[in-house]
Amino acid sequence: MVEEEPKIKAIEGVTSPTIIGLCLGGAVFVLCMAALTCFCYRQRRNHNAKRHGPDQPLAFHTHRRPTAVKSPAGTTTHYLKKSPSPTGPSKTPPGMSAPHTPSPTGSSSGSMAGPLESGVSNGSDKVEQSTTMKDVYTTENEVHTPTKEEMETNEKNLQQSASYLGQLVFKLRYKHDKNALIVSVVRCRDLPAKDPNLGSSDPYVKLQLLPDKQHKVKTRVLRKTRNPVYDEDFTFYGINFNQLPNITLHFVVLSFDRYSRDDIIGEVFCALNSVDVTQIENQQMALCREIQPRSLKIRSQGRGELLVSLCWQPAANRLTVVVLKARNLPKMDVTGLANPYMKIYPLYNGQRIAKKKTHVKKRTLSPVFNESFVFDIPAGGEGLDNVSLELLLLDWDRVTKLRYVIGRLEMGGAKCTGTALHHWKEVCNSARRQIADWHKLRE
Repeated sequence: MVEEEPKIKAIEGVTSPTIIGLCLGGAVFVLCMAALTCFCYRQRRNHNAKRHGPDQPLAFHTHRRPTAVKSPAGTTTHYLKKSPSPTGPSKTPPGMSAPHTPSPTGSSSGSMAGPLESGVSNGSDKVEQSTTMKDVYTTENEVHTPTKEEMETNEKNLQQSASYLGQLVFKLRYKHDKNALIVSVVRCRDLPAKDPNLGSSDPYVKLQLLPDKQHKVKTRVLRKTRNPVYDEDFTFYGINFNQLPNITLHFVVLSFDRYSRDDIIGEVFCALNSVDVTQIENQQMALCREIQPRSLKIRSQGRGELLVSLCWQPAANRLTVVVLKARNLPKMDVTGLANPYMKIYPLYNGQRIAKKKTHVKKRTLSPVFNESFVFDIPAGGEGLDNVSLELLLLDWDRVTKLRYVIGRLEMGGAKCTGTALHHWKEVCNSARRQIADWHKLRE
C-alpha cells in the first residue's frame, strides 16, 4: 500500500488589504524612528553650541590661578596668597588699599559687607581685591620682592655704613705658665649690609699681632647675618708678659663674597699699652671697640722719598732711568706695610711715548728696586727741552687686588720744582754722566 505525500496548502484568509496595512505600519515606524533620531541630534547640537559659546570656557580647559598682570595705567595686579602678616593682622599689607578705598573698577565699599568683604569669594574676586598691590609677591614662583619699606631700610643702612660700621666684642687673657696670649673673638654688632638685595652680610674676622706679622688667624664665615656670634679662641704662644705693651691687636672685619673679592667692612686696632694688662693675668677681660673704616690715607709723615738716577746720551737720543730705592713710605697695608712698585712714563711735548714698571716689592716700607730702563727720545728736539718724566709709586693691595697711588714725582716740564728741577738741569748739562739724587714724593 503506497502512502501519499503531504501537500502544501496555501494560507487561506490573508487578503490584499491586510498586506497593505502591514506595509504602511512598517513605513510609519521607520519614519517615527528617523524623526526621533533627528530630534535627538538637533537637541545635542544646540546643547554643545551653548557650552562652547563665546562667553563660556573652552572644553577640557582647567581653571587657572590669576597671575600678575600690568595694566596700561601703570598699576600692577597680583594674586596675594593668604599668609600671616609679619606686622600683625590689624595692619594693611604694604601697597594694598584700605577697606574704604574705591577699587580701580569704580565700585566702592559701602557699609554692607558683600562676598568680597566677607572673605567668601572666587578667584576673580581675589584678583579685584588685590588690584592695588605693587610688586610684593609673585604667584607662580612665590619669590619675595623687597617692599618699599625694605628698600628704604636698605638705603638707610647703606648711608649709615659710611659713618657707623658696627662694633666688635673680644676678650683677652694671658697665661704665665704657657707664655701665651689668648684672644677670643666673641661677636660683632650692627654690621652694615654688604648685600643690599638680602639686607645682610656673610661676615668673618681676621686677626694679627703688630708689629710682628707672622701671627695671622681668622674666624669662620657666618652666613646672612649682621650680628654674628663667633666665640672662637686664638692662642698666641711665645709671648712674654713684658712684651705685651709693645703689641697691637689688629682686627679686620670682612664679608665673604662667593663670586668676587671679599668686601672689607672695617678694622679695629687695640694697642695693649692702653689696656691694664695686669687684669688679664688670671681672668678674661671683655672689650668692645667700634669698627672704623679701613684707612688708606697717608699719615703726616709724608709720602716717602725716592732715589733715582738719570743719564742723558745726546748722540743716541737715549735717556736712561735707574730706579734705585725708596724710604719712609707710608703704611698702606692692613699689616702696617706696603707692596710698592714703580711706573715710569717719558713724555715728549706733553704726550706719553712709553711706559715701564718695576717688580712689586712685597711687605716693605723701604723697597730696593735697582732696575734700569732705557727710553729712545724722538729726533728733532734740542736736548731734553721737550722731554719730561713722570714717576708713580704705587701700592698693590693683596686683599682687594687694587692699586693705590702712594706718591708721584715729575722731572722736567713746567711743573718741575725743587730738587727735581735741580737734578734735571744737572742731567741736561752733564751728558753721558749718571747722576742720582733723592726726591720727596708728592700727592
